Amino acid sequence: MFDRVEIRVKAGKGGDGAVSFRREKFVPFGGPDGGDGGDGGDVILVTDPDVTSLARFRYMSLYQAVNGRDGRGRKQHGKKGADLVLRVPPGTLVWGGVPADNKVLIIDLAQPGQDVKIAGGGNGGWGNTHFVSSTNQAPRLAQKGEAGEERSIILELRLIADIGIIGYPNVGKSSLLTVASAAKPKIASYPFTTLEPILGVVMVGLKSLVLAEIPGLIEGAHLGRGLGHDFLRHAMRTKMLIHLIDGTSVSPVEDVVRVNTELGLFEPALAQKPQTVVVNKIDLPVVQARLGEMKQAFCQAGMSVFFVSAVTGAGVGELMEQTMKMLIQVETQVAVGVGTSQKVFRPRPKNPLTSVRKEGDAFVIAAPGLERVVARVDVTGAEVRRHLRGQLDRLGVARALVKAGVKPGDKVRCGHFEWEW
Repeated sequence: MFDRVEIRVKAGKGGDGAVSFRREKFVPFGGPDGGDGGDGGDVILVTDPDVTSLARFRYMSLYQAVNGRDGRGRKQHGKKGADLVLRVPPGTLVWGGVPADNKVLIIDLAQPGQDVKIAGGGNGGWGNTHFVSSTNQAPRLAQKGEAGEERSIILELRLIADIGIIGYPNVGKSSLLTVASAAKPKIASYPFTTLEPILGVVMVGLKSLVLAEIPGLIEGAHLGRGLGHDFLRHAMRTKMLIHLIDGTSVSPVEDVVRVNTELGLFEPALAQKPQTVVVNKIDLPVVQARLGEMKQAFCQAGMSVFFVSAVTGAGVGELMEQTMKMLIQVETQVAVGVGTSQKVFRPRPKNPLTSVRKEGDAFVIAAPGLERVVARVDVTGAEVRRHLRGQLDRLGVARALVKAGVKPGDKVRCGHFEWEW
């Protein structure tokens, strides 16, 4: 199973605004008519029940939305770039921040049809119609489109199941899943037969539950030994666990403790999930001879235990009935504890604030709107420079520069353009 992948997503760039003037015969008043650029497309993740793995993402590392089109004359705005929709299976966690030690959970896509905008497209640039004023009737200024967001994300699939079957390798997890459901996992008499989680649906009366077989755990699984580190994440989705023990083990109680220790070291919340301890292989004479001894040992440890045979099916029906009862209790407790989440609105300014900072012998202007104008036009012309000076006054940049201590002759830089104040 391909259940973890790191990809890079890039939203579309906004289109550039146009510098254009209306010139038509018999039209005495023309004026600027440059259209705005179209916004860039977004990158959106959507959960699709028909998608079962992240395998489609293993062959590409960069996913990019469409750029917005540039504006044109006659106030024709550019077309918005098409969004890029990436379909992922339900149960996908989206992590931001790479490397992995700095990753932060962005969203848990657990429900079918759930979607999230993971990278926003850049805004289209304004055409020269937006720069008309009483003192500037024919502006030759336009904005360049904003760059779209670009980020690295980690997609991590955690299977959605009601109950996870955990335990040491070769204790009979696959056999139990086969007897209890219609699943057909590989069964063999050697460790690590199961190389990926297997799901199976179990009918108990008129109700059903989903079992997930988690590949065998060994000591040090939380450090990546064996297969446990790769697939323990799938047990995080389960509501409770069936802890399967080999009846031929020298110390079944110690096996329970060791596996639970690995769960706690991997994720403390995983070790706190409700568990049903089940001893398998009671069909073997050596296990039959030790039933009384094992019952007493588990009783002294304060654990209730079921005894089953995954080969003959003895005790499996009763185990599933009891498991369904426990599952209903767990779901009821979770439903009672879930409250209505309240949204917190944190309004942001429509336009980012302008700031000025000193870098070496130059004053650097941080004004995204102005930087996009400077990047779009040829600033060598006297008329354009005069228009830019008007924009400095309108956006409060000139006032911020004076407050920062700028003096005639000092260097001022905005984007890639530098001039003398």
